[in-house]
Amino acid sequence: MTNRQSATDAIREKLGSSGYVDDPSQLDAYNIEWRGLYKGTATFVAKPGSVEDVAFVVKTCADAGIGIVPLGGHTGLVGGGIATDEIIISTERLNTVHAIDTVNGTMTVGAGCILADIQQAADDADKLFPLSLAAEGSCRIGGNLSTNAGGTNVLRYGNARDLVLGLEVVLPSGDIWSGLKSLRKDNTGYELKHLFMGAEGTLGVITAAVLKLYPKPRQTETALIALKDVDAVIALFSRASNAVGDALSAFEYMNRASLAVTCTYTEGVRDPFENEHDAYVLMELTSPRNGNDLRGAVEDFLEAAFEAGEVEDAVIAESGQQNHDLWHIRETIPEAQAHEGGSIKNDVSIPVSRMPEFLEKADKIVSDIIPGIRPMTFGHIGDGNLHYNLTQPVGDDKDAYLAKWHDVTDPLNELVNEMDGSFSAEHGVGKLKREELVHYSSPVEIDLMRKIKAIIDPTGIMNPGKVL
Repeated sequence: MTNRQSATDAIREKLGSSGYVDDPSQLDAYNIEWRGLYKGTATFVAKPGSVEDVAFVVKTCADAGIGIVPLGGHTGLVGGGIATDEIIISTERLNTVHAIDTVNGTMTVGAGCILADIQQAADDADKLFPLSLAAEGSCRIGGNLSTNAGGTNVLRYGNARDLVLGLEVVLPSGDIWSGLKSLRKDNTGYELKHLFMGAEGTLGVITAAVLKLYPKPRQTETALIALKDVDAVIALFSRASNAVGDALSAFEYMNRASLAVTCTYTEGVRDPFENEHDAYVLMELTSPRNGNDLRGAVEDFLEAAFEAGEVEDAVIAESGQQNHDLWHIRETIPEAQAHEGGSIKNDVSIPVSRMPEFLEKADKIVSDIIPGIRPMTFGHIGDGNLHYNLTQPVGDDKDAYLAKWHDVTDPLNELVNEMDGSFSAEHGVGKLKREELVHYSSPVEIDLMRKIKAIIDPTGIMNPGKVL
């Protein structure tokens, strides 16, 4: 009997029939990445139901020299959750909300909790957990933390790592680090939790977290604003930041092509404006206090922007349903783009002030390489994160187009680097961007990362072939 067979037999016995998957007919759910760019070949999935179970699986795999791929909701876009010969550890059964402390403003959750369920639990407690992204109905918080997810509220609340006070992690040795503290001030040594957030499962398995909760918004005002160009978008952002301050919770940009495609292919979505415009902003203001005249603030702000020539048209949501409808336009862009064929996706961040310069240069670069290419650009403009997605020319062969991925992304990444940006703003590195990480990081940075990896995971069993 092989070491692998012995290990999987031990895991089966420990976890029971509900604790593993080895039926080939059920494995596609764990092997095929959300957008289909990668397909793994894993033949065994462990589904532990407790941190002790996770520790057992990890220790068993470590002793047998078997690689491990931690997996949450499988909504990643860079191949970070793809396994070949490794055993997958799915966190789906670690899905308990363990505690909510409304006075301390914290929630302790298992890594397998779906993000939308966490948001709802916070809402039921009259609190807000602000992490929000398109995949929130299926992504799991462990994956969100492992990739340091961003989303639509980074402008006000920060990335995923900014929303965490404590972690529980199973290390590659099978040891459990119990760091589930709910303290907002703890100045004792190295801040270990930050090693694991953003590490994409290469240093251990996140099994639970203590999350920050915030006052629940009592007022919300949402506006979809049409502008003449990206320069006007940046001017509007600067104006909004000065006019409404920390009430500004979202400032989302869409170019004309992005809005048009979701209006074309998404049921129930229509263009709110009679005329076409080059640029759009979805802006949201919130306040935890009743009595603040947010509506008046939005109207005054837009009036000044109209007079300055920055804004060409605007729609302010008049109800909760209209608010939902405006956000639906923005959130359905990625799915709508798929109807137009192959898409070369770029998740980049740029200093906000340099956004117009980047888009002008980037559009020229890609159109020179592939005439007729269609940039469908959207993103979180307030924190400098653009999803610069490039749809194939009309009539092109999809596979032939996607084969030119690096022909397009390599010069774009060079441009991003020249502009002091990042080639990966929120989706992580995974398999897709390993070469870029080495290329654009300094030798000192790569050396430090490799030393950390070697110390914590000396045998290299944790998510091999990812990040580094």
